[in-house]
Amino acid sequence: MNAIAQRLAAIRARVERAARHADRDPAQVKILAVSKTHPPEAVLEAVRAGLHAFGENRVQEAEAKIPAVRAACTTPLEWHLIGGLQRNKARRAVELCDVIQSVDRPELLLALDKAAADTGRRPRIFLQVNLDAEPQKNGCAQSVLPALAAAADECAHLELVGLMAIPRPCDNPEEVRPSFTRLRKLLESLNRERPRERKLTELSMGMTADFEVAVQEGATWLRIGTALFGEREKA
Repeated sequence: MNAIAQRLAAIRARVERAARHADRDPAQVKILAVSKTHPPEAVLEAVRAGLHAFGENRVQEAEAKIPAVRAACTTPLEWHLIGGLQRNKARRAVELCDVIQSVDRPELLLALDKAAADTGRRPRIFLQVNLDAEPQKNGCAQSVLPALAAAADECAHLELVGLMAIPRPCDNPEEVRPSFTRLRKLLESLNRERPRERKLTELSMGMTADFEVAVQEGATWLRIGTALFGEREKA
């Protein structure tokens, strides 16, 4: 068993315990392996361990890494962009990634929709929320989230599936729980106004330091980097 496989087994055991504690089915929780700054070889090791979904932070890094992994691996993989995205990189992001988790403004929605139309792609998207109004972080304000979701629904070539957030880091994972609860309630609030066929089902929240609390609060995607790959290499 390789090192990543050992770490993955430990993470899955922790996810299962957290899910059972919250009366959730552990199968509802998916692991996104955050491969940013890690080389293609690490991704391939993670694939051998049984992972199939990977998250990259920057289009520039993804441009080199994703083709290298695809050239060495026939296993179908799913790629998520989880970092901030500039409009001028929207087309390349759509070409490379199946999911864009960091959509936070109408102008980016329009750029992604046009890119998807031009390329024949239909990426799934998450709306990123800046839960703690941190000026240095991407994400829309909670107050504009309903309008942003409505704008996303008007984009014929994008599929809005859920919400994503990166809460303020805390030393104690329990201190992050209110932020996770808030994101879940925002999704529930949006869903009360949405028709059954357009209900949002995904919550991307929880990372290495706090993923068990995120599971208990309803996360469906955990963004796990360090706990899988070890400390990140310098970019």
